[in-house]
Amino acid sequence: MSSHRSRRSFIGHAAAGFSTLAFSRIAQAQATTEPPPRVSQIEHAVTEPASVEVNARPIPNFEPRDRSRTRFGSLEYRSGLVLTSPSRSFGGLSGIRVDAKGERFLALSDQGTWFTGSIRYAGGKMAGLDDVEASPILNAEGRPITEKRLWYDTESLARDGSFVYVGLERVNQIMRFDFAKGGTRARGEVLPTPPAMRKLPTNKGLEALVFVPKDMSKGQPLAGTLIAFSERGLDADGNLVAFLIGGPTPGQFSVRRTEKFDISDAVLLPSGELLILERKFSWFTGVNIRIRAIPLKSIAPNALVDGPALFNADLGHEIDNMEGIDAHVTPEGETVLTLVSDDNFSLLQRTLLLQFTLVE
Repeated sequence: MSSHRSRRSFIGHAAAGFSTLAFSRIAQAQATTEPPPRVSQIEHAVTEPASVEVNARPIPNFEPRDRSRTRFGSLEYRSGLVLTSPSRSFGGLSGIRVDAKGERFLALSDQGTWFTGSIRYAGGKMAGLDDVEASPILNAEGRPITEKRLWYDTESLARDGSFVYVGLERVNQIMRFDFAKGGTRARGEVLPTPPAMRKLPTNKGLEALVFVPKDMSKGQPLAGTLIAFSERGLDADGNLVAFLIGGPTPGQFSVRRTEKFDISDAVLLPSGELLILERKFSWFTGVNIRIRAIPLKSIAPNALVDGPALFNADLGHEIDNMEGIDAHVTPEGETVLTLVSDDNFSLLQRTLLLQFTLVE
């Protein structure tokens, strides 16, 4: 039996064990008031960026059971990589943003670390990462945010030109960084946020951020708005709570929750469609992920929004704890989605980088 099949068999037939290890950090945080050990504490003793060696192994097929299949719902599989590194700080990737060419990337781990670098391509497929650097996320005093108790669970990422927004789930706060002032060495400022955001669950709170560009289109009512989604903060009807911050119409709205899925990230397409990456865990089926499409025009204060699922996958596919999604458009006009997984610094999980073409 191949090592790949062995791993799949082990995970598929021992969901309980997978759950324990895959979400060990989350379970630990829920069971105690003390923060869990931070893998990158030692590296965060300094504030200078450091080079990180990252190795990549190609994933030729998204569904090993049917290697001829490339279409999955509204997505066409392009390529994927399994990323590994000898650096203890590499892992836990919770958000990613790529440039207009899909090459340079900015990512963050949930342990308060920036990662930057380039995706290398060969024949249109991802082949590896180059020039990867890690830097601690800094507070207003220029110190790593991890020095402050509970300020480390950096789960969400959004960009507006040189401004970068980071959501901290543990304290349900948002920080803004001006990358024009030193890139990843920029100091963060804490933004004013709605009081209701403080009431989100400490470990199922702020999970996804999307910024609506001011110049996206004329008449766009949400232009200049930062949209913040909770992972599993629920309203009175059991739907997922989200917030409109800044912009012309700030307020709160909800995303219809179905099939017990939680939000893990989101991305706004140039078409004005918002894609939400979701996941769920079951003792019987393991990890499932899906992508739903929400029309941006349907989002408004007090609204309940919903949309169709474009993509579904489970442990029969090459997935893990998928937590980040972004998009870019190729010169040929194809919309490419890039997904990244959070390995929770677990030996049984993987850091995956996947790309799909949105075909419908």
